[in-house]
Amino acid sequence: MKKSYVVVGAVVLALAGGGVGWWSQRSAADAVQYRTGKIERGPLVATVSASGTVNPVTQVSVGTQVSGQIKDIYVDFNSEVKAGQLIAVIDPESIEYRVRSAQADVDAARAAVLTAQANAAAGRAGVSRAQTDLTEAQRTHDRNLSLVSKGFIAQSEADRTRALVNTATESVKSAQAQLGVNEAQIKSAQAGVAQRESALAQARIDLERTRITSPVNGIVIKRAIEKGQTVAASLQAPELFVIAQNLQDMQVDASIDESDVGRIRTGQKATFTVDAFPGQTFEGAVSQVRKAAQNVANVVTYVAVVGFSNTGGRLLPGMTANVRVVTDQRDNVLKLPNAALRVRLAGVEPAAAVAASGASNGPENIAKYDQLAGAEGQKSFKSVESAREGAAPSPPA
Repeated sequence: MKKSYVVVGAVVLALAGGGVGWWSQRSAADAVQYRTGKIERGPLVATVSASGTVNPVTQVSVGTQVSGQIKDIYVDFNSEVKAGQLIAVIDPESIEYRVRSAQADVDAARAAVLTAQANAAAGRAGVSRAQTDLTEAQRTHDRNLSLVSKGFIAQSEADRTRALVNTATESVKSAQAQLGVNEAQIKSAQAGVAQRESALAQARIDLERTRITSPVNGIVIKRAIEKGQTVAASLQAPELFVIAQNLQDMQVDASIDESDVGRIRTGQKATFTVDAFPGQTFEGAVSQVRKAAQNVANVVTYVAVVGFSNTGGRLLPGMTANVRVVTDQRDNVLKLPNAALRVRLAGVEPAAAVAASGASNGPENIAKYDQLAGAEGQKSFKSVESAREGAAPSPPA
């Protein structure tokens, strides 16, 4: 009997001990733990982060205005070219035949001009002959009138010569009209020559366009054609090459969120990194903030151009860059970790929690803060009112 009481007592004691241990562990876990940080003095930098693409400052897309088969290619990727240098040739055979046909049309039109000029000369001769006949008929008629008045010839003879005068007069008018037609034919033939010469000039230009030349000095960064490939120039010229004019001075086209673009100004310093060179930071400056908005999936961004010197040509076009633009900077200010200003109270909204946190800080700690968003390294606040340098913020009571 006594043995049973002993066992029951041991079990009760074990349960009590376990309960005490569990409650102690729970109390320790529920206890509020604080981290402290010192108020420090030093520089503070506000930045805007964005991603962008490395691009040449000037790059030219070289296309073609004529269709045909690529006959020869004289450059490849990374080839250095000079302005006017021949870089590709489109098969010119069909266009050469067009030039010959247009030349034949010009020769035919010029021959037509010569024919019209000869007809005009014949017309002028006909006018002169008709005028001579009219003069002779008029002289004969005048003589006959004199003879009729003297009774040497009959009146019918004078009437006959009068009719001849009228006929000669109409012949002159007809010859003059024909001469006008011939002169008009000359002008028409000359216009035909000009038209055929224009077609010949266009054919020669198209023949010249079969020789693709570089418009600028630079480096070929893209080649989109192969020898034997057929290119068709219709509404839009096909792209054959892309030439970067200068890879020493380049730029990053960074996409800035619309909420941050108001802080970006021309001339602000910027730094960026690329995946190709981890751990290395490159420097530049904002050279332009473009006002054209880009809307992708209802996200509005603006392009900020960051210019930089690509010494040694290490950075290549198309690389993805992570950009940080310095929008504000302060030197020798008191800084406090942002975490010291955050507090979470059970059942209290975040805004009320912040207010409660501010009310609990003692006078030796920071009383008012001006936030510099995106500060370099650990986010910090600049003290507006007095604070004790080197002090640790006291936890809320």
